Amino acid sequence: MKIKYLLSLCLILSFYSKAQAEDNQDLHLLWDQILAQHVVKIAGGHATQFNYQALAQQPDRLDRYLNSLSAVSHKRFKQWHKNKQLAFLLNAYNAFTVKWIIKHYPVDSIRDTGGFFSSPWSKTFISLLGQTVSLDTIEHEWIRGNGQFNEPRIHFAVNCASVGCPALREQAYRAVQLNQQLEAQTVRFMSDSSRNYAKGKTLYFSSIFDWYDKDFEQGWQGVNSLYQFALKYKNELALNQTQIKQIKDESISLDFLKYDWSLNDVSK
Repeated sequence: MKIKYLLSLCLILSFYSKAQAEDNQDLHLLWDQILAQHVVKIAGGHATQFNYQALAQQPDRLDRYLNSLSAVSHKRFKQWHKNKQLAFLLNAYNAFTVKWIIKHYPVDSIRDTGGFFSSPWSKTFISLLGQTVSLDTIEHEWIRGNGQFNEPRIHFAVNCASVGCPALREQAYRAVQLNQQLEAQTVRFMSDSSRNYAKGKTLYFSSIFDWYDKDFEQGWQGVNSLYQFALKYKNELALNQTQIKQIKDESISLDFLKYDWSLNDVSK
């Protein structure tokens, strides 16, 4: 009886040791390596391009990374704290987007890769958390949809493989650095005067703010409107005192710039 008890105890300890070892592994190390090798900074670092052609020729490392993400069970995912969950989902979205592009490469735009009646974002080609899902599932249901994260800065972290997108970050997102990484991405995007700027009595924003305006009205860090978000990043937008006053009293006009869906490819 005592031997059976000891064997059972050893099995339990072995299981928990294995689970602990898995959670202590750097799950996103391969993604870090891919990004470091294939992301190229442009426009003074405000934007990036990606070398899809080079990765398409040697996709094995990306496939190994995606397989490691697919191996994470829903039960294991739910045991993680929120920052680890969000970092996982952001990395998964970006990495599976890159996979989708190299599957169809060469291509001029991600929008050219969908079907006649469906977009590439609605294609269910991703094995994740025990389901087969789409990019839309990851972004709109898991990241944005349930109110768990209430984090509008994710819009500067997910990358849709287009010139109009915020930069694809050169490093993987990680739980312990997530707030700093999201803030750096936001500052990077807001200070890009080709995407967001004020001129005269008009504040010109990326179309991202038009599409997802509700996400910036949910009380994140006391922000309940696009005007308040603009004030939070007034230095990055290089606003003068008159424009700041106009934003405070919401007398400045909001206009949204045309989005560039061209592929963010180094060969373009």
